[in-house]
Amino acid sequence: MFAKQKNDLGIDWGKFYRNVIALVVPMALQNLINVGVSAADVIMLGGVGETALSGASLAGQVQYIMTLFLFGLTSGATVLTAQYWGKGDRTSIEKILGMAVKAGVCVTALFTVAALAIPGTLMQIFTSDPAVISEGIKYLRIVAFSYVLMGITQAYLYIMRSVERVIVATVVYLMSLLCNIVLNSIFIFGLLGCPAMGVSGAALGTLCSRILEVILVAGYAHFFNRDVKLRLKYVLHTDSVLFRDFMRYALPVIVNEVMWGLGTAANTAILGHMGSSAVAANSVAQVARQLATVVAFGLSSAAAIYLGKTIGEKKPEHARAYSKRFILLSVIMGVLGGAVILAVSPFAAAALSLSETARGYLRFMFLVMSYFVVGQAYNTTMVVGIFRSGGDTRFGLILDVSTMWCCSIFLGFIAAFVFKLSVPVVYVILMSDEIIKIPITTWRYRKYRWLRDVTREEKAPSIMRPE
Repeated sequence: MFAKQKNDLGIDWGKFYRNVIALVVPMALQNLINVGVSAADVIMLGGVGETALSGASLAGQVQYIMTLFLFGLTSGATVLTAQYWGKGDRTSIEKILGMAVKAGVCVTALFTVAALAIPGTLMQIFTSDPAVISEGIKYLRIVAFSYVLMGITQAYLYIMRSVERVIVATVVYLMSLLCNIVLNSIFIFGLLGCPAMGVSGAALGTLCSRILEVILVAGYAHFFNRDVKLRLKYVLHTDSVLFRDFMRYALPVIVNEVMWGLGTAANTAILGHMGSSAVAANSVAQVARQLATVVAFGLSSAAAIYLGKTIGEKKPEHARAYSKRFILLSVIMGVLGGAVILAVSPFAAAALSLSETARGYLRFMFLVMSYFVVGQAYNTTMVVGIFRSGGDTRFGLILDVSTMWCCSIFLGFIAAFVFKLSVPVVYVILMSDEIIKIPITTWRYRKYRWLRDVTREEKAPSIMRPE
């Protein structure tokens, strides 16, 4: 089939793979770096103690939900910007960028107020352990000041990714990670004459790294980016036509990401009420999952950008052919990710200061994660990459609500609190949604309803040179 496509369409598959690698590698590094920030907190606080680790992990769920709002906003914007990039319409992209930054600031400001005003209430959603709640409150009261900074940088960098400016985000996040690791070490353990701050030190290190991100992004936007500018007039004044398009495609993505994120948070909350050992083990398992899927998630983002650009260039048959290769790559990346989780399982259980019960949970959770990431890589490439590239954003919302909330979360809640089943059994049920999704996403893909041009016909200046 692929050989026939090459002959019929004249596709240079070698060039395709080179272009995909040029997108995937920097974005995978970005995902790895972002996970590294969480991993740094987990590893260092794991050395402090189980309570500090659990408190910071659960407090991090607030930021996690917030980032899903941001990811929904930026992914929705990517639906438009990638296709406008294919058309070469710079003005429309700059208008969408202004909308995305303004929306990001508004969303993160609300989370900042909540984290500062009611930190205890937020922590009680995830756990009833007073010691864990106390540690989480310490973390929230400092890290909340970083939220608006995240809103600005994430909105800007994700739009830059959608127009193939991928290197800048890698550099910004790498510098942020290095800053976070160094300052975490100093503040958590009290190095260089500083007092040992524990969980508060982890929050302070994160805040400082976010400040550095904003400085680097501002420098890049002002001095280096001459093609797509962040213009104040587009932040303050919104194009009504583009705003309707933005909401049409972004709103389902926002709700989808929030529902998916709330589902993940619900999983954490269910395990949180089953004891601190389950929380500690799950926090490590989630970091392992994120590490194992950095390439797969980078692939899904590359698919959204590459296919969106191709559709914007009015090449639907090329988009079909490319999508099949992205699916194959997603399965390969998922299998490799699962193998990585199995390989690091014994080392993770031995390295952290966990109770014997938590270690047992952790080994089992790693086993479950080894097949979970295969399904997640496949489904994410489908929903986040292929479907969204052509504006099919509502399907993901329906899919996640039905498989997560009506199946895995509902049944997991019943198993935990009605039938009082063990942590391993509950965990298997909570992690079943990605397996359920596989035949559904495959069916949707074969319908080809995702293959649509969602841009408006406007005068388009010549396309810009990719980074």
